[in-house]
Amino acid sequence: MSLKYSNTTADFLQWDEAMNLIRKLFKDGDYNMSLLIALGCFFGLRISDILSLHWNQILNVNEFTIIERKTGKKRTIRINPQLQRHISDCYKSINPIGRNAPILISQKGTVYLVQRINVILKELKKKYRLRIVNFSCHSLRKTFGRQVYNMNSENSELALVKLMELFNHSSVAITKRYLGLRQEELLNTYDCLSF
Repeated sequence: MSLKYSNTTADFLQWDEAMNLIRKLFKDGDYNMSLLIALGCFFGLRISDILSLHWNQILNVNEFTIIERKTGKKRTIRINPQLQRHISDCYKSINPIGRNAPILISQKGTVYLVQRINVILKELKKKYRLRIVNFSCHSLRKTFGRQVYNMNSENSELALVKLMELFNHSSVAITKRYLGLRQEELLNTYDCLSF
């Protein structure tokens, strides 16, 4: 829970740091968090949509379709082969009660609460010395957006249009602000000046 009038903007993880975190968590036996961070970074879904996923939707499939909880819009997501292997490895390691089970079950046997995941992410930030200021569930979605933008830097406007569609934003300007690009552009203005 955030304090009244406080700024709770989530930051994004650098892609290589996010991928290293996924690997370290798996190696350390924290399969749930390894999977959560992988899905958040590769799917770009809101946490409410990730928490509603079941194994049969994502295990041994190339793509799946969901109705986003916040917007009510249909979204189809493709799962790349590397992520498919990771999902399969997590499934074997977690050994859930079945393929129809939710993917992220806590030790209490219930689906994680968003607040609990945010606490865990702050603990992971400290434990793994992550270089991110504000680390929360929403950081994963922003990490996805930033990576898509960075990978398409030769045609950044097209990348922004794609992300606008994926995120269901009403304009490219909102997507730029969401990714922190607007602020970076403004701050880069000062770097152009010379003495």
